[in-house]
Amino acid sequence: MSELSIAIGQLIRKKRTLTSITQEALALQCGIDRSYMGRIERGEVNLTVEKLYEIASALRTDVRNLLP
Repeated sequence: MSELSIAIGQLIRKKRTLTSITQEALALQCGIDRSYMGRIERGEVNLTVEKLYEIASALRTDVRNLLP
C-alpha cells in the first residue's frame, strides 16, 4: 500500500460518508464489487485514472477533490 493510495482512499471514504452514500451504493454506481470498493478506501489497490473519474462522478465531485 502506497501512501498515495491510502490518502486517496481516505478522501473517497470521507466524501462518500459526507454525502450519505453507502459503500455498496457507490460500488454499484461505479460498476464494481463492494469488496473492491472497500479495498480502494483502505488504499489496498492502485486505481486507474478512469476508475477515479467514475468514482468522482458518482460522488458528484471534481476528481481534484479526491486527490491529496
